Amino acid sequence: MKSLAIFATAVVLAGCSISASRDIKKAEKLLNSFHCSNIESSQMAHSPITSYHEQLLHSAKQKAENYIESYKNGETLFDIPLSAVVEQQYAIYKDACQNLGGISQEPEQENTP
Repeated sequence: MKSLAIFATAVVLAGCSISASRDIKKAEKLLNSFHCSNIESSQMAHSPITSYHEQLLHSAKQKAENYIESYKNGETLFDIPLSAVVEQQYAIYKDACQNLGGISQEPEQENTP
């Protein structure tokens, strides 16, 4: 009976580990979509609004990178999946890109049943 409990615990922990690993891979794939094209900052008029959006571009991507690294190190920072947190940062990044006149690529959709 004791060995059955130990086995069940090991299966549950392995399942959690596989699920976390899959979520990290999904978040990393989304991070690869953090690109903003068609922005020529040298020709852009620098105003407080422009600086704000440029800072958002940098900080949203940096936060996503830091969150992924934390999860790889075994830290769970949020009650929602990591990929959902990275999607939120991508939405901020995409809006900042568009407000600067740029074009961001859409993340590839994963076909999961």
